[in-house]
This record gives sequence, structure tokens and C-alpha cells, in this order.
Amino acid sequence: MSHNAIALLMFFSMMTLLATGQRMYAVIGFVGVAAAVGLWGPETAEMPFDAAITTLNWYPLLTLPMFVFMGYMFAETGIANDLYYMFHVWSGPLRGGLAVGTILMMVLIAAINGLSVAGLAIGATVALPEMLRRGYDKVMITGVIQAGSTLGIMIPPSVVLVLYGMIARVPVGQLWFAGILPGLLLGGLFILYVLVRCWLQPKLGPPLPKEELERITWGEKLRLLRAGIIPLVIFVSMTGLFLAGVTSLVESSAVGMLATTLAAAIRRRLTWRALVEATRKTLGVSCVFMWIIQAALLFSAVFDGLGASRALEELFLGQWHLSPWAVIAMMQASFLLMGTFLDDTAMLVIVAPLYVPLVKKLGFDLVWYGVLYTITCQIAYMTPPFGYNLFLMRAMAPPEITLADIYRSITPFVLVMILGLVIVMLFPQIATWLPALYFRRGG
Repeated sequence: MSHNAIALLMFFSMMTLLATGQRMYAVIGFVGVAAAVGLWGPETAEMPFDAAITTLNWYPLLTLPMFVFMGYMFAETGIANDLYYMFHVWSGPLRGGLAVGTILMMVLIAAINGLSVAGLAIGATVALPEMLRRGYDKVMITGVIQAGSTLGIMIPPSVVLVLYGMIARVPVGQLWFAGILPGLLLGGLFILYVLVRCWLQPKLGPPLPKEELERITWGEKLRLLRAGIIPLVIFVSMTGLFLAGVTSLVESSAVGMLATTLAAAIRRRLTWRALVEATRKTLGVSCVFMWIIQAALLFSAVFDGLGASRALEELFLGQWHLSPWAVIAMMQASFLLMGTFLDDTAMLVIVAPLYVPLVKKLGFDLVWYGVLYTITCQIAYMTPPFGYNLFLMRAMAPPEITLADIYRSITPFVLVMILGLVIVMLFPQIATWLPALYFRRGG
């Protein structure tokens, strides 16, 4: 059997086992070990241990639990509730205003959390019940929360961009700068969709009653703005020190975690229960994340040993004679397909080592391509059958929101995100302008 055939067999074996409902890291690791032992003999059974050592030696991975802890601390101490109430009051007079406020809240949460899970948890527990009580369409707002939470992996400090930077050997600071404008672009597109939809169909998102708004004085509205200061201070203290060269990436994540904890203490929200819950949830997410990385490293090592990267280059350029832009489109299409059954981390560690050298050879900017990959991950979080956010939403949503509602809710937002992906592909400056401006000035 040829190496190309073996690579295809590994890929389809993995998809088949995933369809049985087994844990992702167990499937990926098992297929990798089985292929290695079958190809090169029993001595390759040590490869999982090599992958474990490699994972432990990735020093920047220490940022993962710290960023995750920040998001959970924000949620468990109730600071997120204050933030949502601020947007509730200021955007409530608009049609669909509470949905718009939810998206804006997700943007601020993304700025202090590197993943989407904390944003989704906050949105599902804080914003969703309130919007349902106000008569908002349950399908639309379910999609709003799922889409808004994906901004956590685009707007810095993004853990996905950190991992991409480690694999592609691209400075994380450049990637963080590159993610700012595309993240705001996607957030703006979500808001535009909600406003247009609610303008055409007012019943989907009714504004707050005038008598309720009249009870809130301008003094109180201005005081509520203080809720937005906390995430901004945390963001500046964390990313500002890193980009100024004062702290390393890991040190800046520790600064962010400390700043979040201190903010909770200053607001007198830091209870023992909140600390335990935030730590417990952080441990669970981080352990699963590390298992997936370890399994995917093993799988990609076998793939690389089969010469998959060279075979991919020969297929795209030698046999199919694709143009550089057609190759990029093919890569993004493959990420969208894999995203229906793979985690973003698994996709990154398995496929990025194959794609990144080819992207570089074609002359494209690796920082820009990292943004494209991250947008594709955002889409993958919401695409069935195994979209990460779909399952999380099902676990957290109230009984009146069914699985069918959750699946229906994602369609318009996936289309909006694909539009955002196309815009960034056509106008690379959206991703490259800020990092070029900052680092050209010697920042």
C-alpha cells in the first residue's frame, strides 16, 4: 500500500471512529499509534510519550489555564452580570438592542479570555434568560450567543492564535494585533445583521418599554459605564505590558489572571465558592485541551513521516495545477469540512504543519493566514454535526430551546462569518495593517 493510501486510510479511520461517539483525543491518539506500529514496528509505541514530552516543553501553553481562569472568574464572581446590565440599559431602546448589547458584551469578554467557552457560558446564563423574558425570538438570540462567543478565539488574547504562532513560528504579538480588526469586523457584521433583521421583523427583538427606561436617570446610566472599565483595564494591563516588551507571553497571562482576581476582590465578589468553581472548570477545560494537543501531535508526526506535506504540494501544484488563490480556497474548504467533526486545536496541530509550509512557499503572509484559519475555526464551532458550541449551548440552554432551535439558529450567522472570511481574504490589509504599523515603528 502506498504512503498516500495509508494517509487516507488514517484520515477516514479517524472520521469513522469519531462517528461512534468516542472521545476525540482517544480516537486521534489510537489511530496515530496503530498506524505508527503497523508501519514502523513495535518500537514506535514510544511515540505517545514523545508527544507528551513535547507538549510539556511548550512553555507558551502555560497561558492556556490562565486565560481560561480569567473568563471563569469573570463569570463566577458576577462581574459579567454588571457588564450585561450596562449594555442592557444603553442599547435596550433599540429594536434588537439587548441582542446588540450581548454581542458588545462578548467583545469585551473576548478581550480578557482566550477561548469561546467562557463567553458562551456567560451569554447562556446571563443574557439568554433575560432576552427570553423580554420576548425576543429564541432562535435568533441562541444564534447571537453562539456566534458572539466565537469572538473569544479571534480578539486577543486568543489561545488559538498563540498555538498557531507556536506551530507557524510567527510572533504572537503580530498575530494578536492581526486579530483585532477582523474580530471587530465580525462583531460589527453580527450587529448589523441583528439590527436589519429586527428592523424588518420588529417582533423578533422588541425594544425595552419607555416607562422602564424613564425610571433610569442619566446619572445612573453614566455610573453603569464603570462596569466596562474593568475588562478594559485588565486587557491593557495584560496585552499592553506584553506588547511593550515588559513581560513575556506567559508573564502577561499571569498578570491578566492576577488583575481579574484583584478586580473581583476589590468589588467584594471574590468568594471561596467562586474561586473553587473557577479553578475546577479551568482544570477540566485545560486537561481536555492538553490531551487533544498530545494526541494530535502524535497523529501529525505519523502524517509527516508518510510525506503527507510533500504529497499535498504535489497534488495541488503538480497534478491539479491550482493557482495560489485556489490552493488557499481549498485549504479553507478543508478546514470547514474538518471542523464539522474536529476540535480547532486538533485541526491546527494535525493539518497546520502540512499547510503552513505550502502557504509560505506560495508567498502568502503567515500572519494573514493565521487570521483566516481562526475565522474558519469560528465557523467550525457552529457547524453540525460536532460543532463545539452546539453541544455547549444544548447543555446550558433552558428547556424551551430545543436542539432543533439551536441548529436552526446558526445558519444566518455562519453565512455572515463566511462573508467576513471572504472580506479578509479579498482585503488582507484588514489583518496585516495593524501589526505592520506597530512593528514597523519598533513596537
